[in-house]
Amino acid sequence: MNNMNQMMKQVKKMQEQMLKAQEELGSKTVEGSSGGGVVTVQVNGHKKLLSIEIKPEAVDPEDVEMLQDLVITAVNDALTKADELANSDMGKFTGGMKIPGLF
Repeated sequence: MNNMNQMMKQVKKMQEQMLKAQEELGSKTVEGSSGGGVVTVQVNGHKKLLSIEIKPEAVDPEDVEMLQDLVITAVNDALTKADELANSDMGKFTGGMKIPGLF
């Protein structure tokens, strides 16, 4: 019975650590870019878009579609990096297993 109590304490401690790690992801940021850095975006570990920076040379009134594509590419790049950040941070607890709904 003592082993069961010890195991339950360890599980509870791991759950608390996982919740803390998930909360901390919100304060971590990653940056994505496209067009050689003419469009950069920042997202946090919760995949919330924080900022978009567009350099003047990316703005061509004759080619708005190119700017739209650059923004989409930069955002997707940042979101991919946010996923990698979450997988790295949370993977410590899951041993690399993907647990649905966790992150």
